[in-house]
Amino acid sequence: MSGKVVVTEFMTIDGVIQDPGGSGEFDRGGWSFEYNRGDEGDKFKLDELMAADAQLLGRITYEGFAAAWPTMKDEVGFAERMNSMPKYVVSTTIKEPEWENTTVISDNVPEEVAKLKDQHEGDILIAGSAKLIATLVE
Repeated sequence: MSGKVVVTEFMTIDGVIQDPGGSGEFDRGGWSFEYNRGDEGDKFKLDELMAADAQLLGRITYEGFAAAWPTMKDEVGFAERMNSMPKYVVSTTIKEPEWENTTVISDNVPEEVAKLKDQHEGDILIAGSAKLIATLVE
């Protein structure tokens, strides 16, 4: 049995995908944190992460995550899971990833993702990473 790729996005109804926390230079960044998703929404996001065996990220999303998650703490184990699970970043510029348990994929992305699916029984979670998703859809 092989894992499946699961895409999770903070997206507006008209298709805007930008940093949910508002860091960076994006004019609409931060919009999703203005809304409380409630206990059910929080549980959904926790369950989604806990079902995953690995994360697959594009460079921009990876850099934002790598700058934020290593210093985060919480009571439900979300931060611990984010930091400890295997991560794969698709990038031609990152050579020495600093976030623990990170492997760089620099070419043959579709083939490498197919290999990841064979290596993992659980989900391979892609958060954000719109350019990476477009590459995989092609």
